[in-house]
Amino acid sequence: MTERVDFYVLDTKAPAQRLNFVCRLTAKAYQQQLRVIIWSEPADAKTCDDLLWTFNDGSFVPHQISRDEQVTDRTTPVHLTLALDHVDEADLLINLSDRFPESPARFARIAEIIDADPERRRLGRERFKAYREHKLDIKTHQLNDGMDI
Repeated sequence: MTERVDFYVLDTKAPAQRLNFVCRLTAKAYQQQLRVIIWSEPADAKTCDDLLWTFNDGSFVPHQISRDEQVTDRTTPVHLTLALDHVDEADLLINLSDRFPESPARFARIAEIIDADPERRRLGRERFKAYREHKLDIKTHQLNDGMDI
C-alpha cells in the first residue's frame, strides 16, 4: 500500500538537473536498502543509466535497465524500466514518465520529479489530481538550485 507520493518540483528546465536529482534520490534510497524502480522513456532510461555510474565519484548504485522479467530480479536493488507490467512491488517508484502508474498500491512510496517545463508541469498536475482521487497522501517539495533532498 502506498504510504505517500512526493512531488519534487524543480525550478529549472534543464534535463541534466532533473536526472542528476533522480540519481541523488536513487542513491539515498539505495543507502537505505530500498528496492527502487525508475520508470521512464527510453532516452531518459539510457541517460539515467549512464549517470548512475558517473554522477558522484563517492557513490555506487548497482542497477540495470530492465525489460520484462528482469524487473522481478530482487538481487538488483535498482531497476530502470520502460514499462511497469512486470513490476510486482517496490519500496520506491521514481516516475520520470508522463503517465500515471496503474496500481500505485504496489509501491510503498512514489516520487514524481517535475521540472519547470510547462508541458511537464501540466502533466504533473494531472497526475497530482489522479493521486488525490486515489486518496493518497501527497507531499510537495519545491526545490531551488541547491536541490536538497
